[in-house]
Amino acid sequence: MAKFIPLQKNNTKVKRPISITLCVLFILLSSFTNTRLLDNKIKVVVIDAGHGGKDPGSISGGVKEKDITLAIVKKLGALIKKEYPTIKVYYTRLSDSFIELGERGSIANRNNADLFISIHCNHSGNSTAHGSETYVMGTHKNATNLEVAKRENSAVLLEEDYKESYDGFDPNSPEGHIIFTFYQNAFREQSIDFASKVESHLSKRKKTNKSRGVKEAGFIVLWKSAMPSVLIESGFISNPDERKYLKSDSGKVEFANAVFSAFKDYKKGVEKE
Repeated sequence: MAKFIPLQKNNTKVKRPISITLCVLFILLSSFTNTRLLDNKIKVVVIDAGHGGKDPGSISGGVKEKDITLAIVKKLGALIKKEYPTIKVYYTRLSDSFIELGERGSIANRNNADLFISIHCNHSGNSTAHGSETYVMGTHKNATNLEVAKRENSAVLLEEDYKESYDGFDPNSPEGHIIFTFYQNAFREQSIDFASKVESHLSKRKKTNKSRGVKEAGFIVLWKSAMPSVLIESGFISNPDERKYLKSDSGKVEFANAVFSAFKDYKKGVEKE
């Protein structure tokens, strides 16, 4: 596991180790990519229901994020298995259980997933904020992206010895998120491709169709996942109308169908290359 090295000005002794580390990391990640390019078939998909168990996620109006995400994940998985019975679909959780953030990506790695999809719900102090947004691993381009990452990453505080598990990571430190960005660079293009398709289809929904676009930030759940990976914020449960939509069965079905349509387009594009 890589260790975080604080940046120092005009220190030539630090530059060489960092350069060597990044070169080695680049080679390793490139090897993952090249291996996958030998077979473009989408064979395994891992779907992650955000939060769970002692971690309820965001709560608003009595609605818990962990319940919304689990219901959506089950519907999405069922759609994929029905349309593509040969594709193996795995879940990070299928019950109200607590799964550590780092373990979620590890589940995808252990099952040699070709795509990792993490479903969440957004929250804002502004009750009028609404719409979906899909994240790929990257740096925080603005304060809003960072706050989303901090909120989703705060679940590590519920884990035992989280500082040892994540090399002293502090979920409240902007610098702490930077180290995560290196691991997903090898799959950045594919991740952005899928994320763009997700937002495109979500914007076509009849009931709530606002797309806030594709964004990037440092999420532990995407950290070290050796495949294209995205984190989808399905909507704001802090918004009364969107909360009602996400709580309803029809809303969950419509959302799952939109993400499934994006998956079909992505699969077709990947396998055509």
